[in-house]
Amino acid sequence: MRKTILFVSLILALTFSAAACRDASNAAENSGTEKLKIFTSFYPMHFIAKEIAQDKAEIMNMIPAGVEPHDWEPTLKIMAQLQESDIFIYNGAGMERWADRVIKNLDLKKTKVVEASKGIELIRGEDEEDGEAHGHDENDNDPHVWVSPVNLKKEAANVLDALIEKDGKNEAFYKENYDKLSKKLDKLDSDIREAAKGFKENTIVTSHEAFGYFAKEYGLSQVPIRGISPQQEPSPAKLAEIVKLCRDKDIKYVFVEKFVSPKYSETIAREIKGEVLTLNAAHGLTEEEEKSGMDYVSIMYDNLKNLEKALGGNK
Repeated sequence: MRKTILFVSLILALTFSAAACRDASNAAENSGTEKLKIFTSFYPMHFIAKEIAQDKAEIMNMIPAGVEPHDWEPTLKIMAQLQESDIFIYNGAGMERWADRVIKNLDLKKTKVVEASKGIELIRGEDEEDGEAHGHDENDNDPHVWVSPVNLKKEAANVLDALIEKDGKNEAFYKENYDKLSKKLDKLDSDIREAAKGFKENTIVTSHEAFGYFAKEYGLSQVPIRGISPQQEPSPAKLAEIVKLCRDKDIKYVFVEKFVSPKYSETIAREIKGEVLTLNAAHGLTEEEEKSGMDYVSIMYDNLKNLEKALGGNK
């Protein structure tokens, strides 16, 4: 009986010991392969993070697909989840009005905060007709830096630095992916510049003031119907002024963006017997666009086709 008890005890001890070894081994493996938790404020930031980090990170885009980001506010649930993040990436330049409030509640020893637009020379937005601030920051800067591929490349470099800081063992992986993204953006930039040489006109009438950096980069003149905020209501005098400009310059195309009401663009187009075309500021993707594999680069090439149509490109 005593031998039987000793034998059973030995078997149990060996079983528990083996299980403990397996648990320890699994824990060691998991600690070596644990993915970074990255939160991004809206689509362009998510695009950068996904392109560079790929499967080395769990990346959550805070703003849902199909939602216009200018006046979006994070829920308490998202703010709680953000506390567990390793990296928080936001555009800055006043785009995310809620960012400062959220960052104050983060443990900055745990979460690396990346203001992606840091180091980019900002341009000021046009004054609102009613004299109110744009609602982005006290300096009334235009926050839409990412619409320029040149600027998005700079934002990607800031994200790369943060990834290396938080996960140095994968530095080579991140640099390789950044280089691939950089080449895509360089080609996009080169293609736009080449096409712009053939534009016979340079004025673009946009649904809101989102293309200032794009216009500056490629020698265009932006005439926005609304200000920095797409929720701004233009006055009748403003609409009449744009209609006159279009007639004077023989402009036949008015641009509208995704997630922005086309009402005023359509009104102006009717007045000038023109046409409405899409110029997408890449604020975000719809669920259908996500499923189809559309991304920032394909959005910009679609924009280029419409710009060539509207401005009399060679193609």
